[in-house]
Amino acid sequence: MTRASQPHPKNANGKKRSFLLYLTSLALFYPIMRFAGYTIPKKPDYVKITSQLPLTGYLITRDFILFDKGGLCWALSRKCTHLGCRLHYSETRDILECPCHQSQFHASTGNVVKGPATKPLTQFPVEKRENNPYYIVTT
Repeated sequence: MTRASQPHPKNANGKKRSFLLYLTSLALFYPIMRFAGYTIPKKPDYVKITSQLPLTGYLITRDFILFDKGGLCWALSRKCTHLGCRLHYSETRDILECPCHQSQFHASTGNVVKGPATKPLTQFPVEKRENNPYYIVTT
């Protein structure tokens, strides 16, 4: 039989090659998208505060501190921008301080007062309401 007269069987190696090519392209796609700066946006969480704030004008939660002073409401992250430790609030000095490396942040703005942190704290939007829930913080 001549080569032209033989039927061309489907090559199993061809299937393997195309599958490996497919896997390789998928494996390269993710790092390229990350390099290009693409990130999947995180869905916002809405934290509902169902009670009025104490007379001190602030409420400390696990992830943020909610302030309501002088007619303004704001919430700052409790995660230090240096290494991610949970911040403590000093009411007398009006600062948030990191217990790990003593970075300090201004409580009104979240800006760095003292390093080693260099980036300001994340500020979360707050919606103040007249009825329950009294505050809605978008994290």
